[in-house]
Amino acid sequence: MGLNRNQKHKIRKTKQTKKMKMEQKKQYNLEERTLRFAAPIRQFVRSLPKTLINFEDAKDAKQLIRSSGSVGANYIEANESISKRECLFSVLKW
Repeated sequence: MGLNRNQKHKIRKTKQTKKMKMEQKKQYNLEERTLRFAAPIRQFVRSLPKTLINFEDAKDAKQLIRSSGSVGANYIEANESISKRECLFSVLKW
């Protein structure tokens, strides 16, 4: 015979609890990861040859550097926000 309604609910709730505990154990280290994202991009831009074409595209290179660093800046700002809701809004709006 099948499980009754209460038993199904208990099984489902147990699975959800285990999943939540696993998610709580994960550490994302987003500050560190965003820094590791921005650093190679800056190194790449510095490694580009200094040619006339690259001087004309300097605005694009500067924008690439700024945008690579803004990911981390936005995360830090959201992380230092006042409430959990404000933090979530700040992360999701970008």
